[in-house]
Amino acid sequence: MNRSLGQAVRWAEQVLAEAGIDAARTDALLLAGHLMGLSRGEVEARAIIGADEPAGYAELVAERARRIPLQHLTGVAHFRYLVLAVGPGVFVPRPETETVVQAVVDELREQLAAGVHRPHVVDLGTGSGAIAASVAHEVPQARVHAVELSETAHAWAAENLRGTRTELVRGDLRTAFPELDGRCDVVVSNPPYIPPDAVPREPEAREHDPDLALYGGGEDGLDLPRAALASAVRLLRPGGFFVMEHAEVQAGAVARALRAAGFVDVVGHQDLTGRDRATAGRRPAGPQGAQEGGQETATGEVGE
Repeated sequence: MNRSLGQAVRWAEQVLAEAGIDAARTDALLLAGHLMGLSRGEVEARAIIGADEPAGYAELVAERARRIPLQHLTGVAHFRYLVLAVGPGVFVPRPETETVVQAVVDELREQLAAGVHRPHVVDLGTGSGAIAASVAHEVPQARVHAVELSETAHAWAAENLRGTRTELVRGDLRTAFPELDGRCDVVVSNPPYIPPDAVPREPEAREHDPDLALYGGGEDGLDLPRAALASAVRLLRPGGFFVMEHAEVQAGAVARALRAAGFVDVVGHQDLTGRDRATAGRRPAGPQGAQEGGQETATGEVGE
């Protein structure tokens, strides 16, 4: 005898909770929704009226109980206002990165209000393209550029950035976009930053996120964040804005690195749980102020 949808969801919730998954009911509903082509709320409504369990549900729940990431099973990750394609070989975007995007969006809107036309934004180490796609979606006046080293992640980013007019290149964040040196208005990065001995506790991250996207290099995990900072120094115009995600325990070190690199107005940004997860700063303005170097001229060309 087939189970009802309500019975199946309750069973799945118990199985996932026993597997150590905190959001067991949410995942149970989302997996059912994936199979049925319904939202979480629609699944709950169907369960109330006695709908049947969808075919393949037990198998999908068993995969999730093995701590296969939910996003790998559904093929999508929800990030701000977007639904991104994700899967094996690419870092699944996390909610804390949404705060980084908000800092970029706020800065770009201020620049636009101040008269910077079509500001250049560079995303260093774009991964799935979550940051670049969000910026392109929320600030369509911006010209977005993104770089990713991993061939697999680059392919996922290309899928997520299709139709956004974002310039996506495969390459190293250390050397990317030399043609934009000194001309960018905003640089953003969520680089790998985990130290080598700080292996993630969650099996989803430890076993399924690629090492290239996790470990930042060096004893403190900050080799790649320092490289992103050096690229920001190279890319930004006077008065340009840089924001970078990092671990909570790295906030002090990152702030000191920005100040040592000459950034001013260095400030930390907290994620949705109140943890210090990003730091921002600004390149000192030139003699003619923050508009120097990155604003388009009357002919539409970027000023040098």
